Amino acid sequence: MKELDMLIKTVADGLKSMAQGVEKLAEKVEKISKSLDGSVKEKAPAKPKREVSAKSTKKASRKTSKKQAAGKDKPVTAADTVLTVIKRSKKGVDTNMLMEKTGYDRKKVANIVYKLKKQNEIKTTGKGVYIKA
Repeated sequence: MKELDMLIKTVADGLKSMAQGVEKLAEKVEKISKSLDGSVKEKAPAKPKREVSAKSTKKASRKTSKKQAAGKDKPVTAADTVLTVIKRSKKGVDTNMLMEKTGYDRKKVANIVYKLKKQNEIKTTGKGVYIKA
């Protein structure tokens, strides 16, 4: 009986959230239809500008410089993830650890390690143990 009550409550909550979503969609459709008819859009009142302190501008500039330095525009490749794991270790990383840290299978790790060795990014210290070059 308790399970049935909980299920009914869950379904009721889901229906409420769906109804709210439909209302939001209806408002958006109404706004679009008004703009297509040539009526003037209602503008939101302008927010007052707040004063910016020197401390907050320094923080903002640091954040933007970090984002630019990180190269957020480029997607992270599988080779990059394996290379970062290898670079973080001091003693070296074996294949099993790479598989555990990255979530890739053995063949993919082996192919990536092969490519990185050809590019002289990493080197082998022992059988299956890799460090940065």
